[in-house]
Amino acid sequence: MASNSLGEVTRLLEAIQSGDERAFDQLFNLVYDELRELARHRLRRAGSPGTLDSVAVVNEAYIKLLDTPNIHSKSRAQFFALASRAIRSILVDHARMKHRDKRGGGVRAVPIEAATAVFHEEHPESLIDLDNALTRLAEISGEASRVVECKVFGGLTIEEVAEVLEMPVIRVRRRWDYARAWLFKELYPTA
Repeated sequence: MASNSLGEVTRLLEAIQSGDERAFDQLFNLVYDELRELARHRLRRAGSPGTLDSVAVVNEAYIKLLDTPNIHSKSRAQFFALASRAIRSILVDHARMKHRDKRGGGVRAVPIEAATAVFHEEHPESLIDLDNALTRLAEISGEASRVVECKVFGGLTIEEVAEVLEMPVIRVRRRWDYARAWLFKELYPTA
């Protein structure tokens, strides 16, 4: 994203904070292509497009974000953290529906070698497993769970995650390392 656009994102986020009702639509139009590319990437890695495509994911994310009361984003990275949470929710809901239709139960554990490997599976239950594990991880370490969410679903770098979560980079790296190890153990207990 060009530096002009970065400044415009910040300006629009400030306008949203001050109650400008048109600013959210303007912001969404500005970052639409970037969100669509992120969604396209996540869907491609999921291995099965099915009835869900990047346009549908971005449109659903728009609705989820629009329904979020008082979006408190101060930067592009914080906005994308919120968007990544919405995308996670959409993908997990879709995977649950697909799994329910296809399998009827019996979720299987998969390895979390570098958290993102789960998206290479062709089975929707792997994403459900990851979501369930992230929920359990959040009970132990909310920070570690948020780091995974930002990196895996939001596509943020360690530095962007540090900015979003307002943590030192070294702490984000430690939470990321801890989360990967914990998730691997949780999702692949016989390894």
